[in-house]
Amino acid sequence: MFADRTKWNLAPNRLSEALERHRAAGKPLVDLTASNPTECGFAYDQRAILEALGNPAALRYEPEPRGLASARQAVCKYYAAHGVRADVDDILLTTSTSEAYSYVFRLLCNPGDEVLVPAPSYPLFEFLAEIQDTRLVRYQLVYDHGWEIDFHALEQAISPRTRAIIVVHPNNPTGHFTKPSQIQKLNIICAARGLVLMVDEVFLDFGLAGEKPASFAGNRDALTFTLSGLSKICGLPQMKAAWVVTCGPHELRRDALARLELIADTYLSMNAPVQLALPSFLSQRRTFQEQMMARIRRNLAELDRQLALQKVSGRLELEGGWYAVLRVPATHSDEDLALTLLEEQSVYVHPGHFFDFSSGGYLVLSLLVEEIQFSQGLASIVRLFH
Repeated sequence: MFADRTKWNLAPNRLSEALERHRAAGKPLVDLTASNPTECGFAYDQRAILEALGNPAALRYEPEPRGLASARQAVCKYYAAHGVRADVDDILLTTSTSEAYSYVFRLLCNPGDEVLVPAPSYPLFEFLAEIQDTRLVRYQLVYDHGWEIDFHALEQAISPRTRAIIVVHPNNPTGHFTKPSQIQKLNIICAARGLVLMVDEVFLDFGLAGEKPASFAGNRDALTFTLSGLSKICGLPQMKAAWVVTCGPHELRRDALARLELIADTYLSMNAPVQLALPSFLSQRRTFQEQMMARIRRNLAELDRQLALQKVSGRLELEGGWYAVLRVPATHSDEDLALTLLEEQSVYVHPGHFFDFSSGGYLVLSLLVEEIQFSQGLASIVRLFH
């Protein structure tokens, strides 16, 4: 009765089952996986947000496939702050980055075509690709005092059916940015093989160094689709607004945009109130981001402090994003370690295999957690492994 593409294993994993039992029993829980900014104690300008959604112009229907010009101009202004001159006609609005991925997969891939995706990285890619009849092929990221693309492995993974390379900038959960030299190599590979870059920049604004990292939205040497949105930039996942910026060689860019516009016109999924509010939301982002970065830095400092007290060094280098990766003794599988923390310490963390780490001994912690809880959870982790 159902399509083969939906033949997922829908049974909950052991950790999910244990978490459900833990909560059902009413036991205390320190959740170090929290990723919803609206539930992490940040202050929002409620009045400004609600006023922006009350624009009377929303009562008029304007079916614009790429999105309302005023909203796209606000996105251009956002990229200008990153030193990128994006053209309003190169931007297409979507309800989420997930929808943007689906549009680009549909644009590029026939059933069974392949897209390269980094590992470790975000587990949602698997579902997004399968729903679009696209096959993911992993290329490894390697760690040596910092994360790097294994370009030999990447080139070995390319086949006649490869259509694109996904880059997450900065990556989730490793938190590393793609360096200029790596961007140059990616462009050379794509130009030589007729491949496309798909770049996820949802965490771009959350760099820990002083300098702003460059956006791929200004890339000109290969056809590039840069995806981002309000969910992370403004901490507003419920507003459902994102975009894809198309750049690269003129002819390829023109053809891609024409096809993307028709895909978007088929769905017309963006709603008027959020599009009209988007300039206001983006103008408010810095207040949210300042709170966010302050918490990330405090939690990282607390993590380093507790590790130093026990004279252990388990945190991997981090350049940006919302997550920290801990390297812990691989005496058991990382799922078993997460289960032990939950059942014995009432601390919930994500095991590394959720993010496709190539070996055991990794735990992933969210840096959005309020400081007191974060400190308590860390103390339990350090106590267990010490």
